[in-house]
Amino acid sequence: MASYLSGYKGRFAPSPTGPLHAGSLVAALASWLDARAHQGLWLVRIEDVDTPRCMPGADRIILQQLAACGLESDETPVYQSQRRALYRQALDQLVAHGLAYPCGCTRSDIADTLAGAGEARARHGELVYPGTCRSGLHGRAARTWRLLTAKYEENTAQVQEIRSQDAIKTGVFNDDVELMWHDRLLGKQGQNVSREVGDFVLKRADGLWAYQLAVVVDDAAQGMTDIVRGQDLADNTARQILLQQALGLPTPRYLHTPLVLGLNGEKLSKQNAAQALDTGDPLAALGQAGRTLGLGDPVSANTPARWLQQAVPLWAARCCSPAH
Repeated sequence: MASYLSGYKGRFAPSPTGPLHAGSLVAALASWLDARAHQGLWLVRIEDVDTPRCMPGADRIILQQLAACGLESDETPVYQSQRRALYRQALDQLVAHGLAYPCGCTRSDIADTLAGAGEARARHGELVYPGTCRSGLHGRAARTWRLLTAKYEENTAQVQEIRSQDAIKTGVFNDDVELMWHDRLLGKQGQNVSREVGDFVLKRADGLWAYQLAVVVDDAAQGMTDIVRGQDLADNTARQILLQQALGLPTPRYLHTPLVLGLNGEKLSKQNAAQALDTGDPLAALGQAGRTLGLGDPVSANTPARWLQQAVPLWAARCCSPAH
């Protein structure tokens, strides 16, 4: 276990929908290196809240793949499927404060409403929710629960002070103001959640907890100070910061790493049949991941442990300067 000297705590949080692939290792390696460069702790969290998509035994395979590359959690891995009571408590808190509401809309309902308003647009394949059920269910049964983003933005000043390390600089919100946050690698980022996403889902129609709520609750419960993950997840950050504020939780620092792309130019992922990470030669796998992160390749390493030891100062020089 690393010596926990700095108060830093980071994590790698894979979904057990299959084995890790090359892109997964990049995210795992970056988060591990950042924790070690800060003399902090690195945890693994198995994000199995979306149970229908989980593959039996994938969690065990993932942990074995990580271990083969010298990446082992400093604490016993936790599983989201065992933490549903925490998510229920968080939703109850939001409802009690008027920050979440039930929604009876189907995807076709949302698409029809947007089309009728001349706004038939999809964002990253998802429809921007038009707020249909903010004023009530209008006789329909509740299907999902959503965060009331517009009302929350109007009442930001009433939420307790944000305990963050320069991750968020917000000002006074309304429907036309972006939430601004700082990424340690990408720099200044912004998003108007109300207009670009809409009131997003906290509990799904199938009864499962949504990713956004689960990850925010777990990061806070585990005391995460820094989130290091792939750039494909950067778009989620503004929503997660809004949830952190609404729940009175601290906002960690964020760093989003480069992605591994497939031959078609799209992000390598399990959804597009990315090949499982080959850990038969862990030095080769680490070397490829390190090059993606711009670290080069420690030439004198002959074991994963030695490779990682040499890679820590390379990462620190690249991503742990005062500018980051």
